[in-house]
Amino acid sequence: MEGNNISPFQGSIKSLLLPPPSPTRELRAALAEDERRQREGEAKLRALRQGVPDYGQFRSGIVLASHLKPLDKKDRLGQRRNVLWNPCAAPAEASPELDQLPGTAAEFHRDWRRCLKSGTEKYRFLLELGGEALGRIFQADVGFGLLGEFLTVLAENIHPGDRAAVLQILQSLAGTKRFGLNVALLSQAEKESSQDLFRKLQTACCIPIAWERQNPWVLVGRLGRNAVGQRWWEW
Repeated sequence: MEGNNISPFQGSIKSLLLPPPSPTRELRAALAEDERRQREGEAKLRALRQGVPDYGQFRSGIVLASHLKPLDKKDRLGQRRNVLWNPCAAPAEASPELDQLPGTAAEFHRDWRRCLKSGTEKYRFLLELGGEALGRIFQADVGFGLLGEFLTVLAENIHPGDRAAVLQILQSLAGTKRFGLNVALLSQAEKESSQDLFRKLQTACCIPIAWERQNPWVLVGRLGRNAVGQRWWEW
């Protein structure tokens, strides 16, 4: 029986040999989101240095491939692989319903891509979240493609009674990091959607003068310049 007794010293050594606890799902999601944001940020900077002409080429050629890594020597090219699923097959189940509003950028991307199919659904989703929540979710970066999608959805679905909420969303997005860089990467169609959105807001005379003077979104709509006077695009 004495041989089965484990001293405190032996117990501490044994605990050191045990594998560390696996990270929680929330931690893994946060780490994955940080890696994604870093990859996309680096891809955006590379696009500006390389003079990518439009957002479509930027998204398809750089950002969507930002996660790819060079093959190691041990990787075997030409090896036949068994495909157990059809990536082009239609999903068997309908899109899941939103149980709760997203609180992180990763959750927003998931819901935006998987659960919201129409422009109307996306528009109501943005308004339900509101400008404050969107600014908090995307305070580090809006993410590639989303800014242009937001502009298009808002321009195509805005209603007179929603103008104040739309202005709050625009104001919050203008306060996110890399805002100017994301604007510079808008496609021509997305720029036209932005113009259309601001024309609708200005026609309704719902932009307060004080807000207009200090907010870069209105400077974009009226002047096509940012706070430091650089051209974001030509009207």
